[in-house]
Amino acid sequence: MDLIQSLGFSELYAHVVSFLSTFFAWFPYWGPIFLGYLFWHQWMHYVQGRYILRINWIMLEVKIPKEIHKTPLAMEIMLNALYQSSGKIVWWDKYWKGKVKDWFSLEMVSLEGNVHFFIRTGAFYKNVIEAQLYAQYPDIEIHEVPDYTRYVDYKGKKGDWEMISSEYILAKEDAYPIKTYVDYGMDKEGVKEEFKIDPITSIIEYLGSIGKDEQIWIQILVQSASKRYKKADGSIGTWQDEGKALIEKIMKRDQKTDEGFTKLFMTTKGEQDAVAAIERSINKLGFDCGIRAIYLGKKDKADFGHIKALGGLLRPFTSNNLNSFKGGEQTYGWDFPWEDYDKTRLTWKKMDMFEAYKQRSWFHLPRKLKPFVLTTEELATIYHFPGGVAQTPTFGRIPSRKSEAPVNLPV
Repeated sequence: MDLIQSLGFSELYAHVVSFLSTFFAWFPYWGPIFLGYLFWHQWMHYVQGRYILRINWIMLEVKIPKEIHKTPLAMEIMLNALYQSSGKIVWWDKYWKGKVKDWFSLEMVSLEGNVHFFIRTGAFYKNVIEAQLYAQYPDIEIHEVPDYTRYVDYKGKKGDWEMISSEYILAKEDAYPIKTYVDYGMDKEGVKEEFKIDPITSIIEYLGSIGKDEQIWIQILVQSASKRYKKADGSIGTWQDEGKALIEKIMKRDQKTDEGFTKLFMTTKGEQDAVAAIERSINKLGFDCGIRAIYLGKKDKADFGHIKALGGLLRPFTSNNLNSFKGGEQTYGWDFPWEDYDKTRLTWKKMDMFEAYKQRSWFHLPRKLKPFVLTTEELATIYHFPGGVAQTPTFGRIPSRKSEAPVNLPV
């Protein structure tokens, strides 16, 4: 005590003692609440993790024929079925069993330049997905295959692989749509392949451009949209409510005169187009989504030029006056060497994002992130089976069209 007084810290010491005395004196009141919150938080992580581990996940590969004459509307119809598959969860299942909303992963993958389409799902939905896909694309083939991620063992600096990863988010509010296949004129039937402009072809070409000992993985994680938009009255609404509020704001209907009447304003052509696009969007089903891409290359083959390529991967879906994708979390490192000595932070970040990809994690641990909403139209634009307009040589297709024999053949 004499030492504290001699150093001039007696007043500080008195404040600390007073604070600690008050802190522990009130512990019987706030302590149980705090500890109860911690217990509940950990309990939910435990039961949800246990539930997810018990899900029988399967990987479906879709092999595409040389000719597909369907528009992306066919994929949009299939996605509607995925939305309907997500039912309500009663409190007993949610808080005791840890049941979570079903989610799916739509994936486009390049393995040494060979392009594949996958859908990862719980085994329970296998028949539903196959039935919907065959209904829209009768000439495709669907096979259950092993998960391709198990064949890459990424260990950071100690392993044989280099990795670049990027996660994507929307630049504006969820209700603003991106540029979709309708905007590209792909909703019209009968258009010849040479006249189609399909934004997915640039992604397919990029996937087919890599070589031996390189891989590119793209996953689109989807589940039916949840309520999380905070309305003006303080209640929680849907993303459609957010869209309606944006329309009110753009049309300036939220501005009133002193007498309570709506002020009249002239809207520009761009504002009218934005309102029309939002109105079309909020009439569609919406999914909570997360998009992540990974480039992997053996250390003697890795090309870090893919940093720029991943950054612009989703640029074809940019609408200048509506919405677009921008980079979220990325594994590009820090600007100054003292921010990450020996790249330790970057290594941990890469391993975290690699594990998140393998676990298809976005809505839950190990990497829980805020999702954004894409409608079935927007999802079908990003993930659909291209026709002959995609001429990538390494895009494997079924060599011939299958058909049944005529029923009137003689026996």
